[in-house]
Formats: sequence, structure tokens, C-alpha cells
Amino acid sequence: MKTLGIDGCRAGWIAISLDEDHAGYWLLESDRELGAYFETYDRIFIDVPIGLEEEAYVRECDRMLRDVLGVDYTASVFNPPIRQVLHAPTYGEASMISYEVTGKKVSIQSWNITPDIKAVDQYLQQDEALREKVFESHPELLFQKLNGGNPILQKKATKKGLRHRLDLIKEESAYADDFFRDIKEEYRRNQVDEDDIVDAMVLALFARYSLNREIKTIPEDPPTDATGLKMAIHYV
Repeated sequence: MKTLGIDGCRAGWIAISLDEDHAGYWLLESDRELGAYFETYDRIFIDVPIGLEEEAYVRECDRMLRDVLGVDYTASVFNPPIRQVLHAPTYGEASMISYEVTGKKVSIQSWNITPDIKAVDQYLQQDEALREKVFESHPELLFQKLNGGNPILQKKATKKGLRHRLDLIKEESAYADDFFRDIKEEYRRNQVDEDDIVDAMVLALFARYSLNREIKTIPEDPPTDATGLKMAIHYV
């Protein structure tokens, strides 16, 4: 089985596989390419919200994830927009819809990732088989697991924080150092940033682990949204 980790980046998506037989990395610059990789791979961990509320402003999984990560990392967990907002043409209209339903506007951070949420959602709506192999995860939760269950003191935006995360992955995969260097050399920072690379790698690592380990979720018994998508953060 082929596994993949995917993280959003400025140019689209950075996809990485740390599988022994077909390790590699790819820049996916269109939603069509993203869909093709969804079809090609058997297990995918992706850092994008899957499953959306229609009335509540905060998903239970996001609230619980903030508690697990601790106060220093609450800002790394965005509240995704409610489903009614996905097709809003402007931020102003999206915020108006959200405010009318939830009493709160859409944050600018969430609005910026709404196209990514919409793209993934469309594929999972069109092909329900993808729901059994494309799983929402969160890099900081996975790094915490690699770090013995302890949050990393330095943020990934710092040199020490980035190096610590890369070192944790290097302990688990022989490809990590080369991939980090090669992706930096091949793509500009305005295409793929350094933190995008380590995030995609840790997602890839846990996607590979999930073939032989039980997949767990936050919360343990996740609810589904109106379309049947689980609202959960996956890890092993």
C-alpha cells in the first residue's frame, strides 16, 4: 500500500511519501493534481479540515485539539468555516453568513484556507471511497507524539523549532534530510516554505505508520457532519 502526507503551501500542495519502495516528493499546483494523488495513494494524512459544522462555530475536534496541544499552540488550530460558507464569493459575504448562523465572523486565517477545504470536500463528496483513505490530521499533534508526548518548546517558525522537528523525523526516516534539502533547492520559498516541508513529512510518516498501527481520533467517537464526513483529527 502506498502512503502520502500532504500539506498546503503557497503554490498549491506539497505531497511527500516516505515509503521504502516509492519515496518521493511532488508539488501539486492544481486541485486536479490533488485529486489524481487521492486516487493513486492508499492512505493519505492531510492537514486540512474535513467535515464541517452547519450551526456551531467550533468543531469539537478543534476544541479538544487545542487542549491537547496546550496554550502555546492554540493559534495553530483554525476554526474552519461552516459548510454554508464554502461557496461564498467574498470574505465579506462569508463572514455575514457565518455571523447570521453562529454569531461569529469567519477569521481571515480560515477564509484563506477555505479554497483548500472546498477542494478536498468536493473530492470526498464525489467519491465516497476516498473517505476510507484520506484522513485529516494535524502536524503539531504528530510532532508532539514524536517528542515523547511533549509539546516542542520552540515554534516551527524559529530555526531551533524547525531543526528540532526535522531531527525528530530524521530519527524515523532516512529520506528526511535529503528531501528537506532537495525541496528547498528545487522550489522557491514563495512556493514551498520550510515549515510546509516538515509538516508534509510528519504527515507522511504517520500515514505510513497507520498501515501497521491503530488509527486513533480526537475525539475518540467523532461525530459526522451533514454529509457523513467525520469531524476528527487522526493520529497513531
